[in-house]
Amino acid sequence: MQFINLICPDSPFVWDGNGFSQCFNDLVLGFGVNVVTVVLISLSLMGITRSNIRPSRRINFAGKVLLPLLSAFGACLSFVDMVLLLKKAYHGDIIAYHEWLFKGSQIAVWATLMLSSKCNGFYYMGNRILCLWWVMKALLGIFYLQKAFYSLEVLNRLQVSFIVFLDIMFGISINITRMNQDSSKSSSMEDPLLPVDMDIEEDYNSTSGNTQSYWDLLTFKSITSVMDRGVMKQLDFEDLLGLPTDMDPAICHDKFITCWRAQQSNDGSRPSLFKAIFSAYGWPYLRLGFLKVLNDCIGFAGPLLLNKLIRFLQQGSGHVDGFVLAISLGLTSIIKSVLDTQYSFHISKLKLKLRSSIMTIIYYKCLGVSIAERSKFSEGEIQTFMSVDADRTVNLCNSFHDMWSLPLQIGIALYLLYTQVKFAFISGLGITILLIPVNKWISKLIANATAEMMKQKDERIRRTGEILAHIRTLKMYCWEHIFSSWLMETRSSEVKHLSTRKYLDAWCVFFWATTPSLFSLFTFGLFTLMGHQLDAAMVFTCLALFNSLISPLNSFPWVINGLIDAFISTGRLSRFLCCSEHNPELERTVISPTSLSKDQPVVISEDMAVMISDACCAWSIIDREEGSAVLNHVTLSLQKGSLVAVIGEVGSGKSSLLNSILGEMRLVHGSINSSGSIAYVPQVPWILSGTLRDNILFGRNFDPKRYSDTVKACSLDADISFMVGGDMAYIGEKGTNLSGGQRARLALARAIYHGSDLYLLDDILSAVDAQVARWILYNAIMGPLMDQKTRVLCTHNVQAISSADMIIVMDKGYVKWLGSSADLAVSLYLPCSSLNDFDTSSCVQSQVFSTEASTESQQSFLLEENTTYVTREAQQIIEVELRKEGKVEFSVYKNYAAFSGWLITAVICISALLMQASRNGNDLWLSYWVDLDGTSQIEYSTSFYLVVLCIFCAANSILTLVRAFSFAFGGLQAAVRVHNMLLNKLINAPVQFFEQTPSGRILNRFSSDLYTIDDSLPFILNILLANFVGLLGIVVVISYVQVFFLLLLLPLWFIYGKLQFFYRSTSRELRRLDSVSRSPIYASFTEALDGSSTIRAFKSEEYFLARFTDLVAQYQRTSYSELTASLWLSLRLQLLAAFVILFVAMMAVIGSRGNLPKSFCTPGLVGLALSYAAPIVSLLGSFLSSFTETEKEMVSVERALQYMDVPQELYGCQSPIPGWPFQGLIEFQNVTMRYMPSLPAALNDITFAIAGGTQVGIVGRTGAGKSSVLNALFRLTPICSGRILVDGLDISDVPVRDLRSLIAVVPQSPFLFEGSLRNNLDPLRKRDDFEVWNVLEKCHVKEEVEAAGGLDTHVKGSGTSFSVGQRQLLCLARALLKSTKVLCLDECTANVDMQTASVLQNSISSECRGMTVITIAHRISTVLNMDNILILDQGILAEQGNPEALLQDELSIFSSFARASTM
Repeated sequence: MQFINLICPDSPFVWDGNGFSQCFNDLVLGFGVNVVTVVLISLSLMGITRSNIRPSRRINFAGKVLLPLLSAFGACLSFVDMVLLLKKAYHGDIIAYHEWLFKGSQIAVWATLMLSSKCNGFYYMGNRILCLWWVMKALLGIFYLQKAFYSLEVLNRLQVSFIVFLDIMFGISINITRMNQDSSKSSSMEDPLLPVDMDIEEDYNSTSGNTQSYWDLLTFKSITSVMDRGVMKQLDFEDLLGLPTDMDPAICHDKFITCWRAQQSNDGSRPSLFKAIFSAYGWPYLRLGFLKVLNDCIGFAGPLLLNKLIRFLQQGSGHVDGFVLAISLGLTSIIKSVLDTQYSFHISKLKLKLRSSIMTIIYYKCLGVSIAERSKFSEGEIQTFMSVDADRTVNLCNSFHDMWSLPLQIGIALYLLYTQVKFAFISGLGITILLIPVNKWISKLIANATAEMMKQKDERIRRTGEILAHIRTLKMYCWEHIFSSWLMETRSSEVKHLSTRKYLDAWCVFFWATTPSLFSLFTFGLFTLMGHQLDAAMVFTCLALFNSLISPLNSFPWVINGLIDAFISTGRLSRFLCCSEHNPELERTVISPTSLSKDQPVVISEDMAVMISDACCAWSIIDREEGSAVLNHVTLSLQKGSLVAVIGEVGSGKSSLLNSILGEMRLVHGSINSSGSIAYVPQVPWILSGTLRDNILFGRNFDPKRYSDTVKACSLDADISFMVGGDMAYIGEKGTNLSGGQRARLALARAIYHGSDLYLLDDILSAVDAQVARWILYNAIMGPLMDQKTRVLCTHNVQAISSADMIIVMDKGYVKWLGSSADLAVSLYLPCSSLNDFDTSSCVQSQVFSTEASTESQQSFLLEENTTYVTREAQQIIEVELRKEGKVEFSVYKNYAAFSGWLITAVICISALLMQASRNGNDLWLSYWVDLDGTSQIEYSTSFYLVVLCIFCAANSILTLVRAFSFAFGGLQAAVRVHNMLLNKLINAPVQFFEQTPSGRILNRFSSDLYTIDDSLPFILNILLANFVGLLGIVVVISYVQVFFLLLLLPLWFIYGKLQFFYRSTSRELRRLDSVSRSPIYASFTEALDGSSTIRAFKSEEYFLARFTDLVAQYQRTSYSELTASLWLSLRLQLLAAFVILFVAMMAVIGSRGNLPKSFCTPGLVGLALSYAAPIVSLLGSFLSSFTETEKEMVSVERALQYMDVPQELYGCQSPIPGWPFQGLIEFQNVTMRYMPSLPAALNDITFAIAGGTQVGIVGRTGAGKSSVLNALFRLTPICSGRILVDGLDISDVPVRDLRSLIAVVPQSPFLFEGSLRNNLDPLRKRDDFEVWNVLEKCHVKEEVEAAGGLDTHVKGSGTSFSVGQRQLLCLARALLKSTKVLCLDECTANVDMQTASVLQNSISSECRGMTVITIAHRISTVLNMDNILILDQGILAEQGNPEALLQDELSIFSSFARASTM
């Protein structure tokens, strides 16, 4: 005790009643902290000296200049402190020992820093512990600063403020240096072959994000070049900022997936995505937390300085202290601005890294998960992972720090309130505490509503994707309005949960927005009732603290909602990412199983390509029992180099056998092994958006010789010669501008070019005509390019079956028969043997081969001729996405207001203005009350003033409630109307629009853009309106209090206008680029979902991931540029606002000296002006930020409005007579049709007539224009000239929906949608169950339907529950149920076996008597019994007549077709 009394003679050691004592501050927070700092610096230096290695990492501006400068300045300041202390001792003042210890240790710290910098520079600052400790040192200095502010000596306060400020700046600087060293270290790790001592400065300088000076980083100078261009012209992607190395999506993906896999290995049962995120980005995120603490604490320096300034003004002193306090108030605002923008910049960079990581890992997972494993999720759900859940998870970065930061800010504010009004603040605190359980209950309800809303959103996006994927077929069926009504039902359910959430949010806004008003009422009311007198300094310090409470209190419910959304989305993503996937390591070996064996794995012999042992496979991951298997106890051994034909009836398991070899099915029992690389051609070919050459190369290098041979073998050379651009012609999404046969041959060419060991070909010959099928069989499948390879071909083609080395007959999932073609009687498999009557003698064979030879030479010539097209640019079938220029037009805002409702818009604006007026009235009344209290001239009792205050508070609360609920209602109205109108316009758009617009682009409107309109836009509009009326109130009040502020208003408005113009010109373009760059991501993702099995088969996951990563990188660049631009503006606006505060404070000090009229300098009014000037720092920046953010969000409305102006289908004006068509007479009169003006005519001046009640076949080579006839008949594509008559009525005059509803069709691509089978067959419910079963029996699919569970069985997306052949039969049944006079069959039996096809033809002939039947077919046997034949060639009617008569004529084209096919 004697020692403590010696050290601390004049004060208690720890507490002096108002806080920590001066002795405790000097000894513990001063001397103790400085000693620890010196020790840590010394230990860091010793570590570097012992290692004897000078780190080669480059030190940036902060390390080279700023750190030594701060050290020197700190040493000088400490030396001056010591001199002043010695001077006081010299004049006889008693100096306590604790002061000597503190000042001496302060010199020791800065001297140690200077000495160490001379010896080793600041390389030791990379020490993580030292960086962390210096942040702690700066935070502890705040307590010392608080004690100093109780002193009345301005010089002492200024001196301590500079010391703490130096500590803060030094702490920030060394942490920035540390982060830059980390980033340069990570970038250097990309090349592990660099020597340790090699200077990698050149590599460092090559990184655009790391070469900026500290000043440039602090002021965001890098964006000025982009903004200069943005003012002058429309920005393009090449104008954007480059990404820093550590933000490269490829690097982020590698880092994140490593952390996720580590999490899986550590906690295999339930790995946590949240833990993986923390492992990848946790440390830099926590470091930013220290910066946020510092930023939040400095925010409270403003109210404290305000308190001191008002007290100074009350005293009326002419001392210079007033100017010092006014300048300090301005400087505090500047420091707060810099720290605030730096925190926002680094946290947003971290969010961008996390966003790219999550996007790429979702994409990578989709490429790796098998179809069976993916069956647990709908396509809409998976698309929502990318569009919504990724963004919500990223928002965790903001919400998590805010979760502890906001209570900290509230806590500090409450403590400072306690210092002003003592325990009177408890009444206000009680109101806050009472609201906590209420908000918790509301948050729980919001979480439940959000979870339900997300389920409905998933379903809506799935349905939207289904409509977009099959819009052509839906229009042919005239079902688009039925589907849109189903989609509207899902949307209604989604809006129901959205409205619940919005109204609950409105209650949250009401409770938290009225809390500050209630807080002030209860606090000041209790304070006066306790007998205390209101004081200007106390009241307006409290008001400033109340204002600082508004932001955290209002933000808190949104933070809770954001956390809830993030945790829900994180859980959803974790569930998806936990799905098992292919192990690529196993498949890289020479002999590898494609699926894990349940039993002992079978050793595959060297001469076998595939070995299957007692395998049972199921399509669904849920089907774990053998009884639910699609393949049952299959045992096979396929020899290398053999041609294997897999045959069987529809639904027998042919495609499933191929998919089991690929590993796409769940292996329930047995083992499946394959050797070598695999190439796969699915039954429905998957075509990539891009050039035709890109589709063939599929990521491989271009080999001209192999490429030419492949194109020739697949008979694509002739097709390429007719394309504008040759093989560089652009192929639309899903190959929309190619025929079915061209798509099949393109997919085959891709497989051949890859030169794999094992080829799995799923029924590729059914999509092409007989001549092309024969060419492909002998020149491709059995040609030199594939001759020595193992080929497994699912087929119904007799030529292929007879040429096979091995034949596998499948029946209901079992291998029914296995052997060679010699052992199988082909005639038993194909009872239709009409061609046996034809002459197949040697002369006919010679004619056939001579025809082939001439065709081959012609094709060779065409390929040579086509080489000139290779250098041409790809023809743009897909239109480039349009984006508007300049500012968002006023009409967009007007349209949004109209969507919300003009009445509700007026109610919102009026309630917001009145709400602000009531709040300003509340504050003015307080200032009036304070001034009267100060002069002791109170006219009324305290109760009167409290009652008036209560009236203002009640009015403010009611108006806040009206505004909150009006906004919720208006936002919901707009969301509903935008979706309904957008859907209606798109549903009625012509097919060409969908062919020229990728579905991902349209889906982007219905997912991201609509989510913005549903949720983000009303929220940001609400903030904008609140900021606007808040600023308006501040300007009015300050102008009323200090008229001289009006002199400053004009130049301020001019500067403000220039800044916002400079910024908005760029920000609009950046947001539009952001939206445009986002669409290809969704389009690529949707495309990869469709073709994931093909990508896996070709082992092209890395190639597609690299493509997707490039798209994400472009998206990241736009977001990074957008972020930097917004912070550039924010910093400058906040500095401008700091100047406003400085001006008001200086005017108040000048006024206190009597240089201004007395009425403007009352303490109440001055306090009010200063308390209103303080929040202008954040409010001015927030207003423009919310305004520009609103403009950015309005881009979503603008994009939605773009698609509300799409052309609509021409409906016709003449309603048909009831019962039309009567006979089914169809006449084409000089019809010419083009799909695009730049393309050749698909139908070229053709004229023919089809008599009513007759059956007509249309045949021709692939791409000859067969399907175009149906497109013209259904008015899917408008004809250029001529006319089409049905029973004498021009179909262009008939309403298009009436026309399509009166013609039945079976499309080329069979279409089933997700839902019950009953709805698939008869969605309008026009037929009873007996009629449906009867038609199913006639179509030979009744047994399969019964086995699947009857008419109520649930059909999975795209009908994957059934084989392609079964889907075609179900589509035929659907057409027969329609019972119309005209039936169109577009190759409806292409994917069924010969026997079923023959029976079906007989059924159609018997069931369709009296109907006009138009059949497009590749099998000659399909059209032999027709009444008439039309033969098309390159859009021209080359031949027509009776099939029997044409067969007799050996010179006819039809006869040559027949000879090319052995049927």
